[in-house]
Amino acid sequence: MPDAPLTLVIETTTAACSVALIRDGAIVAERHEEVGRGHAERLIPMIAELPDGGRADHILVDCGPGSFTGIRVGIAAARGLALGWGVQVAGFSSLPLVAAAAFAADPALPALAVVLEGGHGEVFMQAFTRPLAETGPFASLKPEAALAALAGHVATGNGIRHLAALDPSLDLRSALPHAAHAALLAPGFTALAPRPIYGRAPDAKPLAT
Repeated sequence: MPDAPLTLVIETTTAACSVALIRDGAIVAERHEEVGRGHAERLIPMIAELPDGGRADHILVDCGPGSFTGIRVGIAAARGLALGWGVQVAGFSSLPLVAAAAFAADPALPALAVVLEGGHGEVFMQAFTRPLAETGPFASLKPEAALAALAGHVATGNGIRHLAALDPSLDLRSALPHAAHAALLAPGFTALAPRPIYGRAPDAKPLAT
């Protein structure tokens, strides 16, 4: 019986940079580092450190929301490798990825909100229930609005510091997206087009002509 297809997962949407090889829901190999803004320098070497240089039958890439630069680095690499290897590439979102990991870490947790850094003092926020399901679309919110929308949920992600500054009594769990956690996602969460999910307007504006 032939082996199940091998999938390369690329994650570059936050301060973390991670890659993983996954087969049939099992992690074959992985690399994970907190690189700040160094994704462009570290991503390809990290892929090269995987077995067989990370070569896979399929590629999954995190499309955001998150860092504009990180998102672009990851998608560009995924598209380039897919073209070179002659394989398909699909996307997923960082928000259900973090939610899936939190649910796996705490089997008693019925619901939560993922809160990721959004830039300009805002956060990206989306609520989920178990088994992993979105309760609505994500939004880019000021911390005060995110706190009001939290409505007593556990919050996880790298944007929780903004909420902690407003209410230290909240149940807040720090987390970054991790490529290997894509193994926890159902197929419905891994079929996005490999295009950026920015969640807000870019910082730079074109000059008026």
